[in-house]
Amino acid sequence: MAPRKGGITILREGYTMKRFTPSYIAPKRPLTSDDLKKRGFGEALYTQLTPEQRQGVLMLGDMDELRNMNQRRKEVMASQVIFTNGCIMDEYVDDLKHFEEREVRFYDGERNPAIYTPAGTLDTTEAGGKRFLADVAAMGYMLTSRGLPFTEVLVSPDVADVILANEWILRLLDNRNYQIGGVDPAVLPSGATRIARLNIKGRMIDFLSYEDTYTEVDGSVKPFIPQGMIAAIAPNIGRTVYVAITQVEQSDGEFHTYTAVDVPKYLSDAKHNLRELILSSAPLCMPNNENPFITAKML
Repeated sequence: MAPRKGGITILREGYTMKRFTPSYIAPKRPLTSDDLKKRGFGEALYTQLTPEQRQGVLMLGDMDELRNMNQRRKEVMASQVIFTNGCIMDEYVDDLKHFEEREVRFYDGERNPAIYTPAGTLDTTEAGGKRFLADVAAMGYMLTSRGLPFTEVLVSPDVADVILANEWILRLLDNRNYQIGGVDPAVLPSGATRIARLNIKGRMIDFLSYEDTYTEVDGSVKPFIPQGMIAAIAPNIGRTVYVAITQVEQSDGEFHTYTAVDVPKYLSDAKHNLRELILSSAPLCMPNNENPFITAKML
């Protein structure tokens, strides 16, 4: 470019804004006068707790339990975002049998661009191990080609079992002469387990497994990482945002709005000697970048 031109004009990239209001999570726990007469688990046989003191102990325990319920629901949402690039929220109105599904997607169109189709299923043969690592490398390239770092692979427990049963992969992990990889097991603060570290085209990639499960409303138990699935991910892939909670407080009968992760609400029914604790939250887990994860079904 000639110096007299001064520079080349670079236009800003456009963007599209979409609005979505997440559903509320609002588990509640009743407290009756009968509960205040019962000795709690681990409480001394001849306790000196008054009903008022026992109420405080029970409500603190209820608060922790409801907060853990909300946290587990957010973990389910985060798992859905990673493995489906969206999430489905069930809005219950009167009971647990009638609900309306609300879906949010973090991509346009019908096809999810964060899905990779592997060359074949993972097995314990040498060919299966080589094919698996080639698939992982291809999934990583789908991240790095867009400027995203590739650092970890999440694997379901059944996939982890097959990886550790593949003798060819185990020989790579046990190689002492070249930095191909290592077993390097560790339990991380998040609860995930690092089962291996492998050199994938010059990048040392951690393979993480997460065995925890959750219970659905219908009583079915499901794993956080769906069976047979893996996900190649970049670091700091997402965040959780919250909608403000507006509720009527019984103390003054007025509406109040709170910006917090969990918002408690206390309701008292003097006629029936009943007190309820409701812990409301309106979270939405979302990716920080467009498709910072690539998923594939390996089994």
